[in-house]
Amino acid sequence: MNELRTVLRKNVREYGMYFALALIMAVFTILTNGRFISSRNMANLLNQTGYIAVLAVGMTLVIIIRHIDLSVGFLSGFLGAIAAIALAQWHWPAWAAILLVLAMGIAAGILTAFPVARLGIPAFVASLAGWLIYRGALMLVTAATGTIIVPNESFNAIGTGYIPDLFPSQTFLPELHKTTLIIGAIAIVLFIIGQINDRKRKMQYNFEVLSAGLFTAKLVFISAILGFITWILAGYNGMSWTVVIMLAVVLVYDFITRRTVIGRHIYAVGGNPEAAELSGINVKNITMLVFASMGFLSALAGILFTARLKSATPQAGTLFELDAIAAAYIGGVSAAGGIGTVTGSLIGALVYMSLMNGMNLLGTDISLQYVIRGLVLLFAVIFDVSTRKRKS
Repeated sequence: MNELRTVLRKNVREYGMYFALALIMAVFTILTNGRFISSRNMANLLNQTGYIAVLAVGMTLVIIIRHIDLSVGFLSGFLGAIAAIALAQWHWPAWAAILLVLAMGIAAGILTAFPVARLGIPAFVASLAGWLIYRGALMLVTAATGTIIVPNESFNAIGTGYIPDLFPSQTFLPELHKTTLIIGAIAIVLFIIGQINDRKRKMQYNFEVLSAGLFTAKLVFISAILGFITWILAGYNGMSWTVVIMLAVVLVYDFITRRTVIGRHIYAVGGNPEAAELSGINVKNITMLVFASMGFLSALAGILFTARLKSATPQAGTLFELDAIAAAYIGGVSAAGGIGTVTGSLIGALVYMSLMNGMNLLGTDISLQYVIRGLVLLFAVIFDVSTRKRKS
């Protein structure tokens, strides 16, 4: 028990958001008489979380290097509108429209980064200029027709479709999506193997690790959660393409940040830019790379949102940047830079969207919802500052 208290105290930032997510889900499950935890609502919640989680991953990296990007919301809306125009008016195939929008997103990220990295202009100012530019650009491209309906079903399936069940059966668990169950089982096995290998590597270099008992309890607990989520999703159409894309982004970026030289450089720049520069890291190039990545993920979020609505609207992207920033902070990224994880940003997005989803199910007034969301963000920042002071 003493070891458990010590572990929780040392990792309060990491474990706090998991407790927050569990508490929010438990409270809303009780208040909605189980509707919150139903298969249908869980599937909708994850689909709603998709584009915010993708943005939050990129925003986490931006905040880690001590910057901010306010342009990502309307950039997502604008690029989603470009995709809709390419599909509805230019009659492009879905793959071509997607490639165009992703390339434009990378270019937009580089344009935002240039005055920041090369001219020393604060990212707040440079990205605020982008916020205004993309807001105007979105209004311009949608001015003629207003809402642009996307007729391409292949594109729309990205936001509304589900992976096919490769093993349909009317006799064995006919009400469940078997492919989703198999994917969930594989994910649990890979998670356990990865955790065991990671623990072995730490022990080889004499790093501190959990005792065998606590480590086993951690594996059982997280595996049970993954299994429960898999079972819930399998009960309603299975896993959506939005969830597949969201998880792919998280896995790729988690690998980059934890296992590659670029990832170590990103954290080094966030921890101390001057020391990173003196150690041979090109801070300007890292800044350009992170903002280019943010532009790419903004484009991907725009695609997910447009495909989900099957249309592009003049209001698309409104407050997306604030939702992404909130999710990143709730997920444990530090306002001081140098601290934060990709998986944390995913949990932060789930906490934030679970809060919104639960309030909508309860019929909470929209004005009160904004107040509660603001208080949650404020608490996350206060929690960050207090934990850093405690460690220092």
